[in-house]
Amino acid sequence: MLKEIASLGFQWVELSHGIRITLVPGILRAVEEGIIKVSSCHNFCPLPTGVMHAAPNIYLPSSADARERDQWLRHSKRTVDFAHQVKAPKVVLHLGSTEFFWFNPARKVDAYLDAHAEADLTADSTYQKILTKALAKLKQRMPVYWENTKQSLTELLPYAEQKSVKLGFENREKFEELPLDADHPDLIAAMAKPAACGYWHDCGHAQIKQNMGLINHREHLTKNAPNAIGFHLHDVSADGSDHQAIGSGKVDFEMVSSFWRPEHSLIIELSPRLTVEEVLSSKKRVEELVAARFGR
Repeated sequence: MLKEIASLGFQWVELSHGIRITLVPGILRAVEEGIIKVSSCHNFCPLPTGVMHAAPNIYLPSSADARERDQWLRHSKRTVDFAHQVKAPKVVLHLGSTEFFWFNPARKVDAYLDAHAEADLTADSTYQKILTKALAKLKQRMPVYWENTKQSLTELLPYAEQKSVKLGFENREKFEELPLDADHPDLIAAMAKPAACGYWHDCGHAQIKQNMGLINHREHLTKNAPNAIGFHLHDVSADGSDHQAIGSGKVDFEMVSSFWRPEHSLIIELSPRLTVEEVLSSKKRVEELVAARFGR
C-alpha cells in the first residue's frame, strides 16, 4: 500500500481510520525502511480488533454511555501510541455528536436540501425557518454531550502531550456533529494546552456547511486560522459529494491556500473510487498552490 503511494511521488502520508490491524506490520516495515514518512494518523488507527471497515465514529467521546466513552479513550490512546511509534507528530479526531432518540431535527434540514439540490438557499425563507428551528433544538439538547466531549479530551490531552503528539480537532459536515462550527475557538481555549492540540480544517466539510447556509467558509477559516495545525484537502461536487478531485468542484482552493503556513500538514483526502489520474492531478494542483503561496 505505502509503496504504491510512494510510487506516485508522495513522500508523506496520513494513516487513516481505515487501517486494519493486519496492515500494521507492513506499515512499520515501510517506515523503518524509509519508503515513506507519516505526517499524521486519523483516529482510530489502527482500527479496533475485528473491525474491518473505516470507522472513525465507532466510539464517541460525547456518548451518554460512560462505557462507550471509556472505549473511545482507550482506543484514542492506542492511536496516539501508534502515531508515536511511526513518528507522526499529529492525530486527527472526530469529537462526537448530539444524539436524538426519536426526532432528529437534521432530518428536515437534509430533506429540504435533497429536494432543492444545487439551489442557493441563502434567500429561501422557508429553508431559513427550518434551519433556525432545527438549530434551536440542537442547541437545547447539545450541552450534556458537549460536556462529555470536553471531559473526554481533558483525559486524553495529557497522554498525547506526554507522547509529543498534537491532537487536531476536525470540523465536521453533519448538522448534529460536534463541535458546532462556532465553538472551535472556545474549545481550543478551554483545553488550555496550545502545545498539545489545535484546529484541523477539512475544506470539503466546510464547503458542505456553507452549502447548508451554516457558515461562510472564508469567515470560518479566518476565525480558526490562529489555531490551525492541518488541512484535509478535497473538493465537493455540485450535488454535494465530497472527497472529489481537487479543482473539480466548488471549493475555492486559492482562498483556502491563503491560510496555509509552513508548519501545517496538507493532506489530500480523496475517495478510493477516484482514478490514479485524478490523484495525480490533485497532487499537481496542491503543488501549484504551495508554490504560489510559498514561492517553492
